[in-house]
Amino acid sequence: MPVAAAGPRILLKRLREVMAEPENTQNRLNKIAALIASNMIAEVCSIYVMRPGGVLELYATEGLNPTAVHKSKLRVGEGLVGTIAAEARPLNVQDAYAHPAFKYLPETGEEIYKSFLGVPLLRAGLTLGVLVVQNRASRLYTEDEEEALQITAMVLAEIIASGEFDEITADVEADVAHVRSHRVVGDSLADGIALGHVVLHEPRVVVTNLIAEDIQAEMERLDRSIHALQDWIEAAVQGLEIPRGEHREVLETYQMFAHDRGWLQRMREAVRTGLTAEAAVERVHSDNRARMLRQKDPFLRERLHDLEDLANRLLRILTGQSNTAASSSDLPKDAILVARNMGPAELLDYDRQKLRGVVLEEGGSTSHVAVVARALGIPLVGQASGVLDIVDTGDAIIVDGSGGEVHIRPSPDIEHAYAEKVRFYAKRQEQYRALRDVPAVTVDGERIALQINAGLLVDLPHLTDSGADGIGLFRTELQFMISSAFPRMDQQVAHYRSILDAAQGKPVVFRSLDIGADKVLPYLAQAKEENPALGWRAIRMALDRPALMKLQLRALLKAAGGRELSVMFPMVAEVDEFRRAREILDEQRDYLEQRGHLLPKRIRVGSMIEVPALVWQLDRLMEVADFVSIGSNDLVQFLFACDRGHPRLAGRYDPLSPAPLSIIRDIVRAGDAHGVPVNLCGEMAGRPLEAMALIGLGLRSISMAPTAIGPIKAMILKLDAGKLADYLLPLLDLPEHSLRPHIMAFARDNGVPI
Repeated sequence: MPVAAAGPRILLKRLREVMAEPENTQNRLNKIAALIASNMIAEVCSIYVMRPGGVLELYATEGLNPTAVHKSKLRVGEGLVGTIAAEARPLNVQDAYAHPAFKYLPETGEEIYKSFLGVPLLRAGLTLGVLVVQNRASRLYTEDEEEALQITAMVLAEIIASGEFDEITADVEADVAHVRSHRVVGDSLADGIALGHVVLHEPRVVVTNLIAEDIQAEMERLDRSIHALQDWIEAAVQGLEIPRGEHREVLETYQMFAHDRGWLQRMREAVRTGLTAEAAVERVHSDNRARMLRQKDPFLRERLHDLEDLANRLLRILTGQSNTAASSSDLPKDAILVARNMGPAELLDYDRQKLRGVVLEEGGSTSHVAVVARALGIPLVGQASGVLDIVDTGDAIIVDGSGGEVHIRPSPDIEHAYAEKVRFYAKRQEQYRALRDVPAVTVDGERIALQINAGLLVDLPHLTDSGADGIGLFRTELQFMISSAFPRMDQQVAHYRSILDAAQGKPVVFRSLDIGADKVLPYLAQAKEENPALGWRAIRMALDRPALMKLQLRALLKAAGGRELSVMFPMVAEVDEFRRAREILDEQRDYLEQRGHLLPKRIRVGSMIEVPALVWQLDRLMEVADFVSIGSNDLVQFLFACDRGHPRLAGRYDPLSPAPLSIIRDIVRAGDAHGVPVNLCGEMAGRPLEAMALIGLGLRSISMAPTAIGPIKAMILKLDAGKLADYLLPLLDLPEHSLRPHIMAFARDNGVPI
């Protein structure tokens, strides 16, 4: 049986006419069902809508028993209709009764109809319902008929989701939200809890003009945009200076997909049926997204993700939308940013008054966007795998930065529980603020210096707000990472001077450039390394390219004129590396002195201890260093030969195990023996239990994220450091995986809040 001569384009226009009529929702749906049946020359057309609990309810029908409307229901996966919803794919059968998934609903009167064609109502890859046509004759519907019904279903889904069904929209949105509630577990990268609404960092284009007025013109628009996309990728691949590498491989994959004949042909066919170029891209995009949501093979899922990224870029070319959400004028006041990944500069583009939280599909605890989020006090969850597949702009979302959980379209019970948790968190923060000006002194009189880790000017207000004693680690590379070009001398001097001014006399320890590994400068070409964490980075790069180091050290010396300057060098593996770096600093000091510049009144030069080899050179290091700072993140990682970002190794090796604690104890003892101050500036210092252990090992200076100052100080005020040392030090000889249970027992038995 051929498709009606009117074709899908005429059907779409008639559909719009029906929507414009002043009818109530039910009558409008009934007319739509009748219109589709007439156009498709079908004896039955039925519209099923998703309801709470994954139930598909018959909302309108032409041909079936009208009394079955709102009574006939099927669960997702149940019957032919439920199978379509579960798989998000059309189903075309010539004898419905013979299909193994068929379920008889006697109230519908459908037993006289054999042929069956059903398609999902998809929007952004999510199933809002199912559209079905049926006939008495046993036959398979043609490809043209199936295509026409899919185009109609797409428009119907957009109409439902756009709010044009006044009464039904509220039900559908609430129902779909219930059906699509998700909990995604990722990594806790920045503490805190935020309730708000999704804002996609790279917003999906909302297609509003669906029906083409001039098919040939739309085809030409699509082809021009496809060529623009292909040209952009070609230029990007050709413009790469390095021969191989991850960025080139990603772009070459995009290049392959951008020329995929099947993808291009499906979009062109959709335009021929009467859709605009944007609607055609969105139609194919939604189909791919539906497949991606149900794809278990990670390789195929990633390839479908590539196609989704291309479709989003193609839509932006068609519509001229190229900016991230940061430039949007209607950013909600409770924005939760969701992205695959992003840089620290991109995060800083957002209005801090409106940004409540961040969720990243990628991103680790050492990524610099995480560092910035902690500095801004914004809850952040990273490694939230697949989150972009299941969110859309405006969705309700909860970010639990403390537990590493993300709740998308949460149920009222979960929302209420987290609202209570937020109130408790705010009350606890108020208690910590009350301790701001209280010295961090243990019960037995030991004064502990609590300092913050920083890297940007936005961090500096936390120095006062938290009551910290100073900045124990200022990451100078962040200024370089958020710049589009290498910062000039005058820019660096102004930046470092503003940091010292804002510190208002409190000590600041500047760490020289720690670039390489995961810290890549966009304007500095670096060859791909097999193991970048152990590669050409930090002081190794600086000593090999001394011009970069000289420029930075000269800027620091100028900025600190008349004040104290503290500089430390990262990733030192040999005392000789430290000695050579210090000589460069001395050369720059002499250079400025000869030219009459005001010099710092005191210069302190220190070394990071994060490479285990340096632990066996402590005495020689202490003889030439003014201070040392333990970088516990890398020290523990290198000590166990364990990539801390590896998902299968996360938490496998505990920093509270005997080996790293014994090394920290040895470093503290060496510092005491030589009169050299020792600080620790890794993640360990920011967790109360770990910080308590560090104090028990003899550390009296630790640096952490600003938000950790309150909890750590509350712990210190209840701690007897001498009693803890007597308890802890003998445990270092135990052959156990971790001393965590023992340390927790001490805290519990002695009333120390952790």
